[in-house]
Amino acid sequence: MDKKNILVLTGSPRKNGNSDRMANAFIQGALSVGHEVVKFESARKEIDGCKACKTCWKKGKPCSFDDSFNELAPLLEAADVLVFSTPLYWFGFPAQIKAAIDKMNAYLVDNCKTPLKIKGSLLLVCGGDEGMKIFDGIITTYRQIASYMKWEEKGVLAVPNVSEKGDIEATDALLKAEEYGKSL
Repeated sequence: MDKKNILVLTGSPRKNGNSDRMANAFIQGALSVGHEVVKFESARKEIDGCKACKTCWKKGKPCSFDDSFNELAPLLEAADVLVFSTPLYWFGFPAQIKAAIDKMNAYLVDNCKTPLKIKGSLLLVCGGDEGMKIFDGIITTYRQIASYMKWEEKGVLAVPNVSEKGDIEATDALLKAEEYGKSL
């Protein structure tokens, strides 16, 4: 197995919430088999939404505006695999992680200085409602992102019925997330 540089991008505004615990379980699995892992907690950062100003890279960095995306950018550039670990908000990504995703557009513009070398991606997502149908929107969005970016989809772990902090402990999701980390 080749050692990979893995970036885990989280979207949970709740410290040690259910999706944060899934991220940590994944990280534990990935580290146990020798991968390098960095966790970036988008909800603990200040990332504004993309302004469509078309000035990416004009100031020598992906985003012309000074926010935490410019802290995330070198982590994206170093990553072989990108893992999204997030709660489900209104059938999609929460604003905190969505702002970071939107600003990845800087890596698609003609004047991009440092193309991403990400080859694979994974989605870990949990939500408070019953059934798997609630995840259709976020899974479709994730798969479209992976396809558009030409990333090999490494899997989706979607966990319903986890609303209160710690509910994830009563499921097999943490074990599954750890196994995903080991399998990359």
